[in-house]
Amino acid sequence: MPDKILTCKDCGVEFAFTEGEQAFYKEKGFENEPVRCPDCRKARKNSRRQQGGMDNRF
Repeated sequence: MPDKILTCKDCGVEFAFTEGEQAFYKEKGFENEPVRCPDCRKARKNSRRQQGGMDNRF
């Protein structure tokens, strides 16, 4: 399973979906590939934490 190059849906930057990450996703049963680069994933996670986390979605 070679590394895949994906494009972030937020910033448009190409990022590697490494062989190790692919194995982790498969092990966890995740069916979709990541759509955000690591930097955008981190920024989104921090933003959601500042807004009160998951409880704020309802």
